[in-house]
Amino acid sequence: MVYTNGKKVLGLVDCDAVYVSCEFLLRYITGFEAENGFAVVDETGTTLYTDKRYIEAAEKLFQGSDVTPVLYKRDEALKRLAAYNRVGISYKQTSHSEYETLAQAGVKTVDIDKELAQAMSVKNEWELSCIQKACEIAEEAFLALLPEIKEGMTETEVAALLEYGMRKLGAQGLAFPTIVAFGAHAAVPHHETGMTKLRFGDEILIDFGCRVDGYYSDITRTFLFGDDGKHDEFKKAYQAVLTAHELVKEKLVGGMTGKEADAIAREYLKSAGYGDQFTHSLGHGIGLNVHESPSVSPMGESELKDGMVFSDEPGVYFAGEFGIRIEDTITLQNGKVKSFMSKTDRNLIIL
Repeated sequence: MVYTNGKKVLGLVDCDAVYVSCEFLLRYITGFEAENGFAVVDETGTTLYTDKRYIEAAEKLFQGSDVTPVLYKRDEALKRLAAYNRVGISYKQTSHSEYETLAQAGVKTVDIDKELAQAMSVKNEWELSCIQKACEIAEEAFLALLPEIKEGMTETEVAALLEYGMRKLGAQGLAFPTIVAFGAHAAVPHHETGMTKLRFGDEILIDFGCRVDGYYSDITRTFLFGDDGKHDEFKKAYQAVLTAHELVKEKLVGGMTGKEADAIAREYLKSAGYGDQFTHSLGHGIGLNVHESPSVSPMGESELKDGMVFSDEPGVYFAGEFGIRIEDTITLQNGKVKSFMSKTDRNLIIL
């Protein structure tokens, strides 16, 4: 495999070399994760510095590629970095002690966080395929979960079944701690999954995702566990959230800003009487982090482009009563929205 992300970043910055050390940036540049490792990209290629725990796996992975793995020798590595006139690093992801080590060695650094975010926000075909797989696993695990949900189960039990299902289908890990909220707990957008037991008539909100080759999926579904005839307001609000969710898919086009995309859902929910209950942004970028660029919010000024991946997740919340969120991971292709979620129904499910 040819790992081109290092060259992509180097081409965006006014630097002689790029240095990355945090795990997700190391994965982005090289396709490899290692503790206490780092990579240097310059015009000659990419060098991965790692230790004896990882060198054998790295040599096997990068055989015939444009990434050269070498055993880390601190003094030699710092001497090489100090020879460049300008070394681009992530100030956000570099610890103070690491920065001090570089500075004391005479390494002349500049902040390239803006360029890193720009590069990472537009995915290549391989990255998109990883996200697609992560989304497929999440949906398949959710569909397998539904018939297993029984009255008296706790939020934690439901989360555990879903997480097991994703791992069984090939997920390498979770995107984030799974949120399972029963009843009024769903009115808290980031409810902490607990030991509350499921009762007939409860609504269930599940926000979940998984990781494949470092890349994440993010999905939320809200549904009912039986219908006790007391959900008229819930059903009305659910339809409004669903309409807002689908309007985004219909009306969002390449070239819009994140702010303009957010307004599609926000203005509709406001017109439907739920403006005050939509308390978070429409979406966020998804990739090697479950929250990254672009911002799809009232503050989002970045232009949305083909290859960007982000969430479409309008929601409304009534404290002490209920909450509703419907979320897909989506991308832009030929200027139009394409959802990675194709297996699960957004219409209201009543178990």
